[in-house]
Amino acid sequence: MIKQRGVTLIELMVVMVIVAILAGIAYPSYQSYTIRSGRADGMAKLMEIMQAQERFYSQNQSYIAALNGDASASPPTGLGYAATPVPSDEKRYTITAAACGTAAADVIARCVTLTAAPAGPQTKDTECKNLTLNSRGEKGISGTGTVESCW
Repeated sequence: MIKQRGVTLIELMVVMVIVAILAGIAYPSYQSYTIRSGRADGMAKLMEIMQAQERFYSQNQSYIAALNGDASASPPTGLGYAATPVPSDEKRYTITAAACGTAAADVIARCVTLTAAPAGPQTKDTECKNLTLNSRGEKGISGTGTVESCW
């Protein structure tokens, strides 16, 4: 009797099923991880720009909507004014600046809110969506999650 060598079709199919099950479990976890880690990109850029805002405020007694630092592009008053969005380092978010509230007293000279809107692959982040940070130190989100879980 001749002894056969090699892998049978059944054995190959069993291995493929096992690999498919493992991939089906691992891939969604990986996607979730990349979304969560992408938030760090937006948070870092928000903090960086807020530090620049505070430096500008300490020298000029006013915040600025122009995130490139050009004071002439930022009106001293005006509600809802937002400059051209600034991309985060990894291009996962775009950052804009606006006055904190909608009341007449809420002008950008007194309080600024920075908003990081998701871009590219980060748009799949439905838990947090937009990340916000204002000059009062208040953090926020626009998604279905909580501020504590997103920040």
